[in-house]
Amino acid sequence: MKLFDHVGIDPIEMETVTIDGKRYYLTPSGKHYPSITTVIGSNSKKQAGLAKWRARVGKEKAQLKSTRSAARGTRYHKLVEDYLNNELDKKRYKDMPIPWFMFNSSQKVLDRINNIYLQEAALYSDTLEIAGRVDCIAEFDGELSIIDFKTSEKKKKEEYLLDYYVQECAYACMLQENYNLSVKQLVTIVATEEGDPQVSVVPPRKEYLFLLQDYIQEYRDKHARQLGG
Repeated sequence: MKLFDHVGIDPIEMETVTIDGKRYYLTPSGKHYPSITTVIGSNSKKQAGLAKWRARVGKEKAQLKSTRSAARGTRYHKLVEDYLNNELDKKRYKDMPIPWFMFNSSQKVLDRINNIYLQEAALYSDTLEIAGRVDCIAEFDGELSIIDFKTSEKKKKEEYLLDYYVQECAYACMLQENYNLSVKQLVTIVATEEGDPQVSVVPPRKEYLFLLQDYIQEYRDKHARQLGG
């Protein structure tokens, strides 16, 4: 089993709070910023697509699938976190056959990670007025990267990865602002129940930043309208 090297940089301590059913982070300066997942998830097109999916599969089935997906993702993330921290204890996961299978299937991809800067770390931007918790900042194939771990029943179409790139670009902006570190890659690792992991490596692109800007502006406009009554 591989042993991972870690680069020592101090994580930022931030508490999360729920305001009007949405997740916010309390920054060291005392400001409340919405999480990037909340901002992207509030997009009107995404909300409409989600509502259409729920209507198609039925409310109960949609809730069941969402709950199952969230549990699978949480357990897989914990497995990966322990592995990258050189603390993996297989006995802790003996009752998690699906996440364990997905972890084993993606282990060769995970082994391309090294020199880990941060894991499950809070970041924020006073410029963009957003915050979030990045899965991993480390070298992937030798290049400093934002690394995002996802789970899915099967491989995703490229168009469904776009919002992941936008989210990762947001983390790249926050990393630059908080630590003056620039990444060259956005790495998305999707572990699947089919056993074949999906790996996407792309550079930060202007199109992702433009879309991030649109998501943030729409969120601010909605929030302003709600405050206006």
